[in-house]
Amino acid sequence: MRIIAGTLKGRRLNPPANLPVRPTTDMAREGLFNILNNYVEFADCSVLDLFAGTGAVSLEFLSRGAREVTSVDIDAKCTDYIKAEVARLGVVGMRVVRADVFDLLKRANRKFDLVFADPPYALERLPQLPTLVMESGLVAEGGILVVEHPHEYSFEDLPHFWQQRAYGKVNFSFFAMELNN
Repeated sequence: MRIIAGTLKGRRLNPPANLPVRPTTDMAREGLFNILNNYVEFADCSVLDLFAGTGAVSLEFLSRGAREVTSVDIDAKCTDYIKAEVARLGVVGMRVVRADVFDLLKRANRKFDLVFADPPYALERLPQLPTLVMESGLVAEGGILVVEHPHEYSFEDLPHFWQQRAYGKVNFSFFAMELNN
């Protein structure tokens, strides 16, 4: 696994085999960021990475100049690994939080320009996740939510749905929080 672009381009991540994760492939991450490049000014962006796992997506955002990134995962091995990688790479602007995402959604107290969620594909509450995030108040006006999911799911009938893209077995659904005019 590697960082694709930005200040950390080419840096490798070697997570231990015992992490309970399914990392987003390099190909899928590259496709995701190719789309986001057209809609997001990373230098001004605050990012929330839910179900952060290895932290590869969080680190990709930081590498591309995100102002701040908050990585959330419930597993202590994951958050410990992310913290170790942040220290090893010498990056700033990353906050790592060990928490249950669904508890976090209930007590959201700030907004992010971009929220990325890569839940376990077998997560029972995955079908409700986009609605829960969009209703939580975490996505700022004009902000974007991206949910990674298997092809079995379609979120196109949900409010705020914008588009879906597939990269092999990885699917991304995009949701946009419209500006109030």
